[in-house]
Amino acid sequence: MRPSPTLRSLAQKKQQPTVDPVAVLREFTGGVREQAAPGEQCEMCAVPIGPEHSHLADVPGHRLLCTCRACYLLFTEGGASHGHYRAVPDRYQSNPDFTLSPAQWDAMGFPVNLAFLFYQSDQSRYVAFYPSPGGATESLLDLAGWDEVVAGNPRLQSLVPDVEAVLLRRLDDGFACYLVPIDACYELVGIVRQYWEGFAGGEDVWRRIDDFFARIQERSRG
Repeated sequence: MRPSPTLRSLAQKKQQPTVDPVAVLREFTGGVREQAAPGEQCEMCAVPIGPEHSHLADVPGHRLLCTCRACYLLFTEGGASHGHYRAVPDRYQSNPDFTLSPAQWDAMGFPVNLAFLFYQSDQSRYVAFYPSPGGATESLLDLAGWDEVVAGNPRLQSLVPDVEAVLLRRLDDGFACYLVPIDACYELVGIVRQYWEGFAGGEDVWRRIDDFFARIQERSRG
């Protein structure tokens, strides 16, 4: 993941020196190993992992790390690294009561009918991205109106900063809204980047996008 900044920095307690869990993991696994292709090994301890694996958010690095389950669980409480790493949760929720006006959508300047937003804690604000053939593209327009949308949709206020996102799709009769792990949004970004053709994308990419949202709906609870 290489979106703009994420997550909070926490003040260090002036007590005994803290143990860096990443350093401990590397000591157990023999230090730095030859870099394998992404997805082949845990990026924390270097053990082999399969195509289905967990993710950690590297907060100051603004990226996602592919991890084994053991390393993932180490950071689920958030305190193991003073907020440097945060486990990406596995919560999917549909939001059928979501309200957003076409004018509010247009004000955010999305050129496609897809977008995701999440709260970026180190900047104390929401950021908005949309999938594009070049990857995840940030909307640089003023998102002041989005705060009003959040205020009018209480479910959005339950999102975990930096690792959960609001995923939106504009439809003919309104908007589909899901609360999803941030890595699901980047899965959608990958689909668009790989299969988009021409100006409108082509039938293949939209069929794949339909399949993606069908899977999201299947995994979601209301």
